[in-house]
Amino acid sequence: MKTSRWWQQCSVISFLLAVWLPAWIMAQTTPPTQGTTSPKPQNDRLQFRLVGYPRKHNEGRIEVFYKGEWGTICDDDFSLSNANVLCRQLGFVSATGWTHSAKYGKGLGKIWLDNVQCNGGEKSIELCKSRGWGNSDCTHDEDAGVVCKDERLPGFVDSNIIDVQMDENKVEKVRLRPVVPTKKMPITEGVVEIKYRNGWVQICDVGWTSKNTRVICGMLGFPDEKKVNKNFYKLPPKAKARAKPFTSGLNKRLNIERQKNQYHLHSVACVGTEVHLAACPLEFNKGNATGSCKGGMPVVVSCVPGPQYVHNNGLKKKLKTTSMVRLKGGAKLGEGRVEVLRNNEWGTVCDDRWTLLSASVVCRELGFGSAKEALTGARMGQGMGPIHMNEVLCLGTEKSMWNCGFKNITSEDCQHVEDAAVRCNTPYMALENSIRLTGGRTRYEGRVEVLSTEANGTRIWGLICGGAWSTKEAMVACRQLGLGYANHGLQETWYWDSSNVTEMVMSGVKCTGNEMSLSHCQHHRTVSCQKTAAKFSAGVICSETASDLVLNAPLVQQSVYIEDRPLHMLYCAAEENCLSKSAASANWPYGHRRLLRFSSQIHNIGRADFRPKAGRHSWVWHACHGHYHSMDIFTHYDLLSSNGTKVAEGHKASFCLEDTECHEGISKRYECANFGEQGITVGCWDLYRHDIDCQWIDITDIKPGNYILQIVINPNFEVAESDFTNNAMKCNCKYDGHRIWLHNCHMGDAFSEEAERRFEKYPGQFNNQIS
Repeated sequence: MKTSRWWQQCSVISFLLAVWLPAWIMAQTTPPTQGTTSPKPQNDRLQFRLVGYPRKHNEGRIEVFYKGEWGTICDDDFSLSNANVLCRQLGFVSATGWTHSAKYGKGLGKIWLDNVQCNGGEKSIELCKSRGWGNSDCTHDEDAGVVCKDERLPGFVDSNIIDVQMDENKVEKVRLRPVVPTKKMPITEGVVEIKYRNGWVQICDVGWTSKNTRVICGMLGFPDEKKVNKNFYKLPPKAKARAKPFTSGLNKRLNIERQKNQYHLHSVACVGTEVHLAACPLEFNKGNATGSCKGGMPVVVSCVPGPQYVHNNGLKKKLKTTSMVRLKGGAKLGEGRVEVLRNNEWGTVCDDRWTLLSASVVCRELGFGSAKEALTGARMGQGMGPIHMNEVLCLGTEKSMWNCGFKNITSEDCQHVEDAAVRCNTPYMALENSIRLTGGRTRYEGRVEVLSTEANGTRIWGLICGGAWSTKEAMVACRQLGLGYANHGLQETWYWDSSNVTEMVMSGVKCTGNEMSLSHCQHHRTVSCQKTAAKFSAGVICSETASDLVLNAPLVQQSVYIEDRPLHMLYCAAEENCLSKSAASANWPYGHRRLLRFSSQIHNIGRADFRPKAGRHSWVWHACHGHYHSMDIFTHYDLLSSNGTKVAEGHKASFCLEDTECHEGISKRYECANFGEQGITVGCWDLYRHDIDCQWIDITDIKPGNYILQIVINPNFEVAESDFTNNAMKCNCKYDGHRIWLHNCHMGDAFSEEAERRFEKYPGQFNNQIS
């Protein structure tokens, strides 16, 4: 019997070897052919990134990290379908195009994939047909690139390098549902719920840690978390027979909460530095049905809001501290170019190795949540002045960006085209529910309608009186609507009346421009409007981008001098009102005027071209100088005494707004000759040389002494900008009666508040309001 069984076993083994061995040998010796599916990496998770130059954050040479090495993809057989798959893996919703022949520069190292053919629906590039990993007949002259649509997938992990996670249970949306009804926003405490299919489900709190809470709070826009009183949520349904009606109702509500068995997520193990719950190890309920939470209850978290979102004014002042980090150039609260204070001077951060971990430290330090995006390539506009940091490396636990590792900058390391920026998670405030635009051709324009509450508690929609409505109020309205900046604030509108709303419910609105909502601005207690017809209601035209003008302060300091100019050469300037009032009584054409001359170089560092508000049909021809003025006042020049009194002044109408010079790679668009278009292109500057007529202050009547020279661009807010705080420039000025010196010239927001107080002895100016 034993012998018979042995032979039977040998026969089976021989048969299997005969079938399997040749197939195995063939698999080892047959080279991969075009048209095969790429083998799935066994040990490495694929990573993707966009690199190269010049590029924006959503485009570039596509590189893949495989087997410990970054490599490129060849452009042979490349298509928009391939680009769609890759853009989704990078965290964008889709692709808008692709590039060939190393448009973004040649890569180094491996060419990992060649002859890639996707149908566009694959979840990973590894599921598309190709020659196989590392099998290519290309050179880096054929490196492919992609251009992705600038819209992020919810729940993404990183803004530039995305780990591929093909998980059907990916968490995208999270919310806090308060158990106790409240009208106050934002909601800082409640039951955590995650979006699942067409509804919301809960998380079991067994094993829940404060690190998990920190991640949840960060996602919802809060910088810190605090401990929850769990006993409050465990009240028995019949706690006290004599409980007040409100308490009894609350007990009933809590009891109902405990009876809900909507637990889809059973285990969360965050380390606390993740920017999204999807980045944490998660254990979901097995199967499709939601399960129970044995020995536990729904997760409840409590978050600490940042100073901007605290209702208690006393607590708000206590929380507010002088920060050494700020955001500039963003359309919404919690986004912008990152600037840091070093040696009492503000400067930018280079985007080398800029990650979500570092961006999140910045966001939390400023009172927001974790970072949604870590933006590179001066996405929020280029800064001016120094670049203070490079290769910032945060762990994510630091209280301040200054506690992170970083490198000092050298002039060769970085340019302002590499300024880092962030978009932070901010609390949901529901501010957009009380404002709307109607009658516009697009959702970005229309007359403004706000929701007001009547004395009897009813809410109807109403109009805002257009009197005194300006760019600043329009900026707040556009921000509240989530539509970016205001291109125009309209005092009179001819938009189609699509809502039949005719009543004025708000007037006298006066904003600083930084408010989150029109309700936070000053306005009349009772409506008072001279022109009450619906066409005189306030309107706006919003835009996702805006210009930002900044004066080159060092050039003013370097170019200043005094000229005694004969009166007979100043007839044209007198006609343009460029001389002081005493010039009218001078002995023309004899004598002279003493002029403080300097050059003005005005840069547009924003994200949209600077254009005059008035159309060409309303520009004024000035025969004296032979040009059109497109703005009545473009710049104010003022000489101030030490106590802030104006002792001499000048002004600059827009003699002619044009692109004098531009940064490398940017073309001029505006030229005044032959009644051409006027403006300043992004990345260009308009230079008014010191020897141009009216490029001065008439100081004939000024006595020797110490003064402050102040120059303010766009002083009347006539054209919208992303940032008005950098429109003013100031210098210390010393005049001995024969010569003049300028020193310490700087933009109004370039120094720390402490340094600014030392600079001036009178109440300072940090915006473009003339003192």
